[in-house]
Amino acid sequence: MITIDNNDTICAISTPAGVGGIAVARVSGPLAITITDRIWKGKPLTEAASHTAHLGSVTDPDNGETIDQGVATVFRAPGTFTGEDVVELSVHGSKFIQRELIALLLRQGCRLAEPGEFTRRAYTSGRMDLTEAEAVADLIAASSRAAHRIALSQMKGNFTRRLETLREQLLELASLLELELDFSEEDVEFASRTRLKELAIAVSDEICRLERSFATGQAIKEGIPVAIVGETNVGKSSLLNILVGDDRAIVSDVHGTTRDLIEDTAEIGDLLFRFIDTAGLRETADTVEAMGIERSHAAAGRARVVMLVSDAARPLQTALIDETLASMRDDASLILVINKTDLINHDTLSQTIADATQRCPTAKEIIAISARNGDGIDTLKAAIQNAAGADRIGDDQLLVTNARHSQALARAARSIARVINGLDTSLPGDLIAQDLRETLHHLADITPAITTPDLLASIFSRFCIGK
Repeated sequence: MITIDNNDTICAISTPAGVGGIAVARVSGPLAITITDRIWKGKPLTEAASHTAHLGSVTDPDNGETIDQGVATVFRAPGTFTGEDVVELSVHGSKFIQRELIALLLRQGCRLAEPGEFTRRAYTSGRMDLTEAEAVADLIAASSRAAHRIALSQMKGNFTRRLETLREQLLELASLLELELDFSEEDVEFASRTRLKELAIAVSDEICRLERSFATGQAIKEGIPVAIVGETNVGKSSLLNILVGDDRAIVSDVHGTTRDLIEDTAEIGDLLFRFIDTAGLRETADTVEAMGIERSHAAAGRARVVMLVSDAARPLQTALIDETLASMRDDASLILVINKTDLINHDTLSQTIADATQRCPTAKEIIAISARNGDGIDTLKAAIQNAAGADRIGDDQLLVTNARHSQALARAARSIARVINGLDTSLPGDLIAQDLRETLHHLADITPAITTPDLLASIFSRFCIGK
């Protein structure tokens, strides 16, 4: 449980665990400057102006021993990340120095920060709302340019502003309904049911769009899954290795070498992709290999992009295409990859591509490659990005990446749907107003003004200690 008393002063190492050139210790709270000044030899930090850096030494006040030379940066409230006085001590990255520095701060009256406590204090002091605070964790964990862009957009308050717009539209709708109720016995019409329905549909469309975006946002955040499927010995493992830039999978001419899923990630363009090499698809009496083939179908069912790999010298079987399509999810894209083009001539390749086009008209693209010499790999990477919808992920597109937000939006979508249905069926205004209030309540759950300690503990426990 995260302590909710902000009267104490906390400290922690804010840089990643381990040895580095520099380590940064962050101190925040009402006595941050006073406590740090006790272990600082140099310009008195209590006299330092806000947002200034000072060279000096970290010294044990009990015996005068110098722990390290470093830089102290002073930030005075309220213009700080946490809204409190903050001091950041930059020292050399030795584990011993880090350990001794924290021990000194604890002996002088600091408390070791709990996970996410610095960001929680920023939230409780009003420096950011809850969605912006949650975005800090996503920003730290971002492993691609697209994930970084989404987190940064949310941290800047873009999601909060979109929710506020929806809230204003719902309040307008609620006020019109309340007027209808207040003047129900009068021959006065402030807004027709048709107009109310138009407003409700506009709000519903945006709520549903945001809720549906969670699948894309989560995939971008964790890596878009791409399954590599096909018959045995068509070069799936070689393709995985060249895409991730490592000898991740064993490559052999022996059929059935890959018997289980092999997974690795690679960043292509702005997106992180999670490539899954699967067992070759064929009839087999081998129990272990058969289990691998079942997992291949399951991987294709989870992937957003499926690459069906074939040998350029062997015609792609219609049954294999049908089997692959049957295992795919409805919103997934299929790319046919014709491998080993270095082993055939141009005319044969042209015929193979024409044959594949005829057999699988639903394929998003058909790409000819040689995993051995790298021919066509850049074209394939572009096709993978296109199949994943990279061109539809713009700087101004708002995507939901947080499961808590998605669940609240799903509940809001159901309640606004009841509002629309009530307006359609001439339901009494007081019943419609109840569903409308419920919609507002669910949206407010995303950025609550007051949050229970249990919820705060759950949210901020995902953060690292120093953040």
